[in-house]
Amino acid sequence: MQRRDFIKTTLAAGAAVMTFDSLWANPNQLTVESTPDMVAVKGGAPAQMLREAFKSLGGIGQYVKKGQNVVIKPNIGWDRKPEFAADTNPELVGELVKQCLQAGAKKVTVFDHTCDNWQRCYNNSGIRGAVEAAGGVMVPGNDSSYYKEVKLPKGVKLKSVKIHQALLEADVWFNVPVLKHHDGARMSIAMKNYMGIVENRPYFHSNDLQQCIADVCTWDKKPVLNIIDAYRCMLRNGPQGRSVKDAYEMKALIISKDIVAADTAAIRMFSQVEKIRIEDVGHIANGEKLRLGTQQLDKLNIKRINI
Repeated sequence: MQRRDFIKTTLAAGAAVMTFDSLWANPNQLTVESTPDMVAVKGGAPAQMLREAFKSLGGIGQYVKKGQNVVIKPNIGWDRKPEFAADTNPELVGELVKQCLQAGAKKVTVFDHTCDNWQRCYNNSGIRGAVEAAGGVMVPGNDSSYYKEVKLPKGVKLKSVKIHQALLEADVWFNVPVLKHHDGARMSIAMKNYMGIVENRPYFHSNDLQQCIADVCTWDKKPVLNIIDAYRCMLRNGPQGRSVKDAYEMKALIISKDIVAADTAAIRMFSQVEKIRIEDVGHIANGEKLRLGTQQLDKLNIKRINI
């Protein structure tokens, strides 16, 4: 039996709690009774895990206030059904829209600058249906008229970039990527998900992709939370996958304000199923150098929830 198959079998056999807790646990880490720096949930449906996470974070009202305009930025880049794990889980996005509106948000807007035809991506991912059923609004991301230039004074390769006006006008926004393999960036998670808020992505690929990903994350309007969908992950052949066999049901969710820590935790969890070294995902270290967050998870107060 191959190592990956052994791990999958072990998870399915009931050892998920041990594996999940050991991903970033430090034996000397103290449990702190305060709002955690990170919440990691495993074992439930996407909406259920999000609700449980928000309980530990003090509720959605800590992040969304009455009358605010809210933007949710999932990964909707590919014309794929949810079982491919190429896009963020629609149930998770719909639940987040619902909670924002229940908190009193004036409007909840969802978009992505897709790679495939945006209408097909929105529809076939299931995200349009989930968002509109919850009361949210989908807007296109593939029209250049939507993008306005902003400066990135802390960027190394990128000194300016054009960002979608929905984000420029938002009071708060949530970064909601799916956890998946990416053949260029090695992994596509929270930092990589920023590439769906900008207009000129080809520049990233021809001018040090790993640094450009970190640079765009220096934009001063940070998401209030990074919510990583790891319910169903793409293990290989990312970013769009070749078949449903590239996907793996992990049933997990990671939430943190710290984008570097969130991606670090996600990669450590991913590496328990599919071989990947965090050193190979260069934008993570680049982000830490730019003081976007920390890879030192043992320094954080992490709340782990097993459903």
